[in-house]
Amino acid sequence: MKKKITKVVKMELPGGNAHPGPKLASAGVNMAKFCTDFNAKTGDRRDQIVPVIITAYEDKSYDFVIKTTPVAPLILKAAGITKGAGNQKTPAGHISQAQLEEIAKYKLPDLNTEDIEAAKKIVAGTCKQMGIVIDN
Repeated sequence: MKKKITKVVKMELPGGNAHPGPKLASAGVNMAKFCTDFNAKTGDRRDQIVPVIITAYEDKSYDFVIKTTPVAPLILKAAGITKGAGNQKTPAGHISQAQLEEIAKYKLPDLNTEDIEAAKKIVAGTCKQMGIVIDN
C-alpha cells in the first residue's frame, strides 16, 4: 500500500550543515532526524548550497532527493569572485573552456539534456547573464 503524501517541499540547504529551523518546520518532518540524514549524505559538499526535494508522508516519514549545486555559485567559484556583474556588459570575471566543461559535466544529471555541448551552452548562458567571460 502506498503512503499518502502530505507535502513536497523544495529547499536549498547548506551541505553537511543543515539544522532545525523555520525552513524545515514547513516540511512537516522530524527535523532532527532529517538534519542527521541530510548532513550525513552531504558532508562532502560543505560550503556549497545543496538543493533538496523533501517528500513528507502522512505518517511523518519522508524521502528526499539531493540535486547538484546551482550553476551560479559554481561559476563564481571557478572565476574566483564573490558576485557577478550588475551590468552584463561589464565583465566581472573570466573562466576557461575547461572550467565551463567541468561545470557542464557536473550539472548534466539535473539538466534537461544528455548532450554535453547543449549543457555547455546552458552554462554559457548563465555566464553571460552574470557578466562572466569565457576564454578560449
